[in-house]
Amino acid sequence: MTKQDDSTGMRKGLVNYGDAGFSLFLRKAFIKGAGLTDNALERPVIGIADTGSGYNPCHGNMPQLIEAVQRGIMLAGGLPVRFPTISIGESFATPTSMYLRNLMSMDTEEMLRAQPMDAVVLIGGCDKTVPAQLMGAASAGLPAIQLITGSMLTGSHRGETVGACTDCRRYWGKFRAEEIDQQEIDDVNNQLVASVGTCSVMGTASTMACIAEALGMTVPGCASPPAVTSARMRVAEHTGTVAVQMAKSGLTIDKILTEKAFENAMRVLLAIGGSTNAIVHLTAIAGRLGFEVDLKALDRMGRETPVLVDLKPSGAHYMEHFHAAGGMTTLLRELKPLLHLDALTVTGRTLGEELESASPPFQQDVIRTRENPIYPQGGIAVLQGNLAPGGAIIKQSAADPKLMEHEGRAVVFEGLQDLAERIDSDALDVKADDILVLKNIGPKGAPGMPEAGYIPLPRKLARQGVKDMVRISDGRMSGTAFGTIVLHVTPESAVGGPFAHVRNGDRIRLSVKQREISLLVSDEELARRAREQPVQVPTADRGYRKLFLTTVTQADKGVDFDFLAAPEIKGTVPRA
Repeated sequence: MTKQDDSTGMRKGLVNYGDAGFSLFLRKAFIKGAGLTDNALERPVIGIADTGSGYNPCHGNMPQLIEAVQRGIMLAGGLPVRFPTISIGESFATPTSMYLRNLMSMDTEEMLRAQPMDAVVLIGGCDKTVPAQLMGAASAGLPAIQLITGSMLTGSHRGETVGACTDCRRYWGKFRAEEIDQQEIDDVNNQLVASVGTCSVMGTASTMACIAEALGMTVPGCASPPAVTSARMRVAEHTGTVAVQMAKSGLTIDKILTEKAFENAMRVLLAIGGSTNAIVHLTAIAGRLGFEVDLKALDRMGRETPVLVDLKPSGAHYMEHFHAAGGMTTLLRELKPLLHLDALTVTGRTLGEELESASPPFQQDVIRTRENPIYPQGGIAVLQGNLAPGGAIIKQSAADPKLMEHEGRAVVFEGLQDLAERIDSDALDVKADDILVLKNIGPKGAPGMPEAGYIPLPRKLARQGVKDMVRISDGRMSGTAFGTIVLHVTPESAVGGPFAHVRNGDRIRLSVKQREISLLVSDEELARRAREQPVQVPTADRGYRKLFLTTVTQADKGVDFDFLAAPEIKGTVPRA
């Protein structure tokens, strides 16, 4: 590697004491305190973002991953240097992990800028960690490669294969409906998470793993090996080796995250029946590079992209079965006519070249052909109407077909506290054909746009055997969830969008076929309601919450902070 005094290795980003020579002398003196030699310090420096945390069992294999990455870096002639960043565990961060995604992205970006490294390995897995790392790395601009922690293994409950977290929701629904007792819900609780790792279904973590590989940001085959397998460790070692190659070649992240890469990722999102959350994350990542996401164009793409992956919640299988079926290589081969095969990947080769050099295909039944999909259109549809002028989305592949053309009476909950207080009341005025509406859980409303859009069915209806209802919110739902659920209503109610003015008894029409979500109330009546009950936009006095509420954008802009987006718009994705 050609040495440049101010741009590589330990010479990079020297602290300014007014004497560059002394700055390097001081830096080398301190790092030698860790036992490093001059020979080690002359090698390409590869940072390793360590997101291990006792509050994040999705990253519970972090020590083994770091060891394997370090081995790969050293075998390739690099110097590995691990460093910590924020870690966000989905079930442990309040008010929601999404509230902290942008903070993690800022932490990642600033640590990449502040510390000397020629390339970085980003290790993440749990829902918001991978997008946060890609957002931060996209802004920092140096060579970067993503390593996924991997999915958990499945468990077994009374002879049935189970896994988090689609089965968590399914069994909890049975418990709420009094179909199973306390003993059984306690028993299944011990089986749902059989090992460390991310959710074993096509939730947000698995979706973002597949998207990271589709973007070209991982080595081939990174998305699917379970967390505790030898395959995952081999991927980690290979990742370290490729990171050194990227450092030597100067393959920066902007050369990989192009319009073509984002379109490939969107194609994959639709074909895997992926999490609705991924749209928000992809929008935020693209925004860091100056690309805006065109939701209408995404919807058009969805009409020609069938769901091919038979995984829960849209299908029947789990991530370990997806891996056994060949993982992303099998899927990408099936999607080849719809992909940009000339998109560059972290290996320095194109997506098409990687697919050509992969192991040959074999017979399996988890990843379908385009002629035999599990759902004829993409898993996600984009809706618009006077209820959501800026758009809303529905995961149509996980919805009840009988409810996707539906008109009903609104049963309104003004926020999470109102929902908690009334949803289980026998006095709640609700029928099975009503539409549940939950306000004030958008980016500013909650704050942080929590995954509360999976509104529980009213207990009295659950007891009657009701399994699904149309539900609408300005929040998100877990990628592991299922049902006829409209999400990401934009603008959100907390900033005065039309959604704020829905009242009990209003009629709402959902037509997935027409891509419509409409409140059957006149514009004049909505304007009158807005005058009568003006919305007070949430504020805060200090700290991160003040920063969040002051600068966070709406769902159609990725729920990023406005000052973190690229200063210039380069174009839109997908291109019309």
